[in-house]
Amino acid sequence: MTAVLGAVIGVVIGLAIGALLGYALRRSATRDQELEAQRQADQLLAEAQAKEKEILLGAKEEAIRVRAQAEEELKSRRDEVLRLEQRVANREENLDRKLDALERREAAFTERERQQEETRAELEELRKAKIAEVERVSGMTSSEARDLLLKELEQEIREDANRLVRSIEAEAREEADARARRILATSMQRLIADVVTETTVSVVPIPSDDMKGRIIGREGRNIRALETATGVDLIIDDTPDAVTLSAFDPVRRETARVALTKLVLDGRIHPTRIEEVVEKARHEVEASIKTAGEQAAIEAGCPGLHPEILRTLGKLKYRTSYGQNQLKHAVESAFIAAMIAEEIGADVNVARRGALLHDLGKAIDHEVEGTHAMLGGELARRYNVSPAVVHCIEAHHEEIEVETVEAVIVQIADAISGSRPGARRETLELYIKRLEALEGIANSFKGVEKAFAIQAGREIRILVKPEEIDDLESMRLARDVSKKIEESMEYPGQIKVTVVRETRATEYAR
Repeated sequence: MTAVLGAVIGVVIGLAIGALLGYALRRSATRDQELEAQRQADQLLAEAQAKEKEILLGAKEEAIRVRAQAEEELKSRRDEVLRLEQRVANREENLDRKLDALERREAAFTERERQQEETRAELEELRKAKIAEVERVSGMTSSEARDLLLKELEQEIREDANRLVRSIEAEAREEADARARRILATSMQRLIADVVTETTVSVVPIPSDDMKGRIIGREGRNIRALETATGVDLIIDDTPDAVTLSAFDPVRRETARVALTKLVLDGRIHPTRIEEVVEKARHEVEASIKTAGEQAAIEAGCPGLHPEILRTLGKLKYRTSYGQNQLKHAVESAFIAAMIAEEIGADVNVARRGALLHDLGKAIDHEVEGTHAMLGGELARRYNVSPAVVHCIEAHHEEIEVETVEAVIVQIADAISGSRPGARRETLELYIKRLEALEGIANSFKGVEKAFAIQAGREIRILVKPEEIDDLESMRLARDVSKKIEESMEYPGQIKVTVVRETRATEYAR
């Protein structure tokens, strides 16, 4: 028991001693940490104080530098102000000197004017004295002498002017004729275009004559439906394997041709189907018209035209004049006008566009009342075509007075394109009748000896009796014949009327 108690006491004492030793060790470690923290804090404080001194020193140096810079800038500005003040003072001094000089010059000028006025008065007195002396010696007043001198000078100047005018006219006429022939020949040689005559009827081929009955339909209902939908006359006769379409409106005729071709290929022909096919054909023709107008503008070199102008121009694809396709005629005229304008130095762009659009009104002249030239000009003006081009369109048949050289060029291009051999079709019988009618009109006037229609009917030459028709009557006869031709005949282009009056004197030397 005693041994156990002793062991317990020993353990307790050992624990107490261990606790005391642990406490002493922890106290020693804590003191060391506090000392290390104090040392680090002192070190950081010393570093902060050093940086603070460094920052304060840098700030003082920067302040000194900024102050010195400001003082330097202030000094330079003060010097600049002094220089400006000096310049202003010098300028004021110069202005004062110039003002003094101007005042002196003005005084001298006033004195000189006074002296000139006195001299002028003296000269006027001398002139009057001389005039009075001349009038006394010649026995004429000054107004009479002046009138006489002016009359003599006027007569002399008039004679010189007449001679000069005749000489200039002769030279200009010779030069103009030669140059015009050269320009026209060059333009026509540079242009190569196919010519295909067209008619006002279209022929649609059919596979067999049995198809004619299907086109006519029961009691003619199919042909009536087709004619009603298209506005075109269908001619079904004994012509084998063909149906003829006839209409004045070329667009309607083309629509009917496309529709009938589709119906024949499809084989289903009845009124409802006819209406559907005609509507589709109308859209196809409208698209082809737009495409044709755009291609013509590109080919002629006239970009930027309004879409409605292009659409109307495209309608000319289905319009003919004496068998000549009017869209090809317009493009060809544009080429010719551009070449002529380039040769003579005119506005090529205006001439080109005016020639391309000169027959624009033919696409709508069957829809609106009026001549095609004026209708085309009004349509072009509505869609902001330039006034110079509009004038070319309206004046190409001289329905208004020609004011520009480009308008004359368009007239020439139109005439060349329409009068080229093979460009337009005319039957021999109609051709002969037209020539006979021209000669008959000329022979119907009094004093006409003979009349000849030449140049394919584009000129009529009249020989008159000189004892009955004088020169003045010849001019009047030419005008009367041209007016009667305009009133009683229809013809493309223009017809030149030439009256020839010749007096011959013959004598024989024996």
